[in-house]
Formats: sequence, structure tokens, C-alpha cells
Amino acid sequence: MDHRTEIADLGEFGLIEHLTQNIELQNASSVLGVGDDAAVIDHFGKQTVVTTDLLLEGVHFDLAYTPLRHLGYKSVIVNLSDVYAMNATPTQITVSIGISNRFSLEAIDEFYEGVYAACDKYGVDLVGGDTCSSQKGFIISVTAIGEVATDKFVKRSTAQIGDLLCCSGDLGAAYVGLLFLEREKQIYLESPQVQPDLEGEQYVIGRLLKPEAQKNTIDFFEASKLIPTAMMDVSDGLSSEILHICKQSGVGCTVYEEKLPIHEEMKRAAFKFEIDPTACALSGGEDYELLFTIAQNDYDKLVLNEQISVIGHITDPVEGRHIVTKGGNKHAITAQGWNAFK
Repeated sequence: MDHRTEIADLGEFGLIEHLTQNIELQNASSVLGVGDDAAVIDHFGKQTVVTTDLLLEGVHFDLAYTPLRHLGYKSVIVNLSDVYAMNATPTQITVSIGISNRFSLEAIDEFYEGVYAACDKYGVDLVGGDTCSSQKGFIISVTAIGEVATDKFVKRSTAQIGDLLCCSGDLGAAYVGLLFLEREKQIYLESPQVQPDLEGEQYVIGRLLKPEAQKNTIDFFEASKLIPTAMMDVSDGLSSEILHICKQSGVGCTVYEEKLPIHEEMKRAAFKFEIDPTACALSGGEDYELLFTIAQNDYDKLVLNEQISVIGHITDPVEGRHIVTKGGNKHAITAQGWNAFK
């Protein structure tokens, strides 16, 4: 980044024009995008799904080891994940940022490269947003909008006794990736001449810095004519999300440790920190997988999908919410997940 353009030289409207000059709308529902006081969206009789996430520098991300392009990409993904968790298809986003004068135009361009890369991959239109100066670091607010047929949207609160508890992908890798990056950051702060040692850890670091939303899982549901009975995304840790579904559905559950989807790369990396891979899977967070329940008679529809694991089943609430270890012991599930206020 040889040349530095000060954002103050463009002003707010000049910056917005610069960042949005090449937008091409992809969805028929995007009637009007950037340029007016508000976007206009027509979802043609379908249900509209709306979600918003706020990402704060120093709380949700650390620019010491987060490339701006990855940050832009991830800022979109965490919102699309919430839309997919409703069994919906994301169609539009808005992106608002607060930036200090330590960021050049070239730096913000890099951030938006990631935003547009995510939009292109998932077929989403950027239809609005805002920019403002910030005295407290980099602030990002993304709103995602999606659509779903009136008979297909899925809530957290509708799991039924006897349902199978399922999860897409694998769990815990993002947390282990964070441990590596934080370790190397501390080493650098103490000894700046030491080069980072992250060789062989691309998988777990990639799961943290550049996660993906579970479009493939939703497409699989559609192709298989399968509608989960309840669903949410795994952003704050599996145990926390399981308890959310159980509490809001008024049910209990039994989860089996041996069924938890744990990638071999995560397991190997976790052992380097002498931590239990199961604990990482249960409490790590930022996996952006989908946790869902299905009726038992739908099991045959997913049995051949290697990206989906059946990890337990829903029980009567009086039976509690437990995990059965590989050794056969039974423990109450407790939430160790992310808390933004701690």
C-alpha cells in the first residue's frame, strides 16, 4: 500500500460514492439500491427475514492479526449465517462503518473488497449503509435481509420431544485458531524480531479469519424436501446454542460426545495447547455452523450427507439437558459460550 489517500479529502459522500460506484444488483427483489434515502425491496409475497450484527474493534476482532479483506468478508458472513438459520435465503445487506483517521482510503477499499467478495459468492446485493468518523476504533454494523416461503421458515422454539439433534460441518476449530493468533501476538509484542510460527495451522486459522455461511446445508434441505423442526447458527459455542433451543422449545436433550463433529486438524492443534478438543467444540464459538432438529422419520433424508452429524436427541424437559461422555458418564450441559458483556 504505497500511496495513502486521506478519507477526509473525499468527505462522507465522496467516500460513499467511491465505495459503491461499481455495485450491480443481482436480485429481482432489489428494486432500488444505493443512492436514495432508503433501499426498496419487494419479496413478492414471501416472508422477510432481517438480522443485524455489530462488530467492534477490540471486542470482536483484532486488527493486529486480522487482514481487512478477511474482516470485510467475515462481517457479511456472520449476518448471512443468521438468515440461513431461519431456513431463509439472504438477498440484500447494508453495511455501516465508523472509522478513525488512522485508516486510509486504500485500507477501507481493502475492507470492502472482502464485503463484495462475500456478496458475489452468496448472491447478495449491497443496497445501503452509512459511514461516520469514530474515536473508538473500527466499528462495523451489517444488516442482512432475506426471504423465505411462509411455510418454510424455522424458529428456535419448535423442537419436539423425540427429534434428532443435528449439526453441520465441524466445531471448535475457530477457537483454536484464535489461540494460535493470540499466542503469536503476545510473542511479537515481547520480541518483535521473532517471526510468527503458524506453519501447518492454516485450517484452524482460516476457520476463524474467513468463515463461511452454510448455504450448502440450506440448499440440501431444499433439494431433500427437509424442513428442520428448529434451528439456529453456532456462533457462541455449541453448548450455549443447545441450551437456547432447549429453553425456548421447553425440552431437554441428550448429546453424545462421540458424535460431536471434530476435524482432525482441530484435534491435533488443540493438543498443542494441551486442551480437550471436546471442550473446544462445546464452548469455542464462531463456527457459524447450523444446529438443528429434525423429526426421526426424516433421518433417511440426511443419512448420506457426510457434512451433517446427528449428535443427540430431544427429550422430555424433566430429563434435563445432558452430554454422555465417551466413557459413558453423564454430565449436565453448561453454557461456556461467548458473552459480549464480559
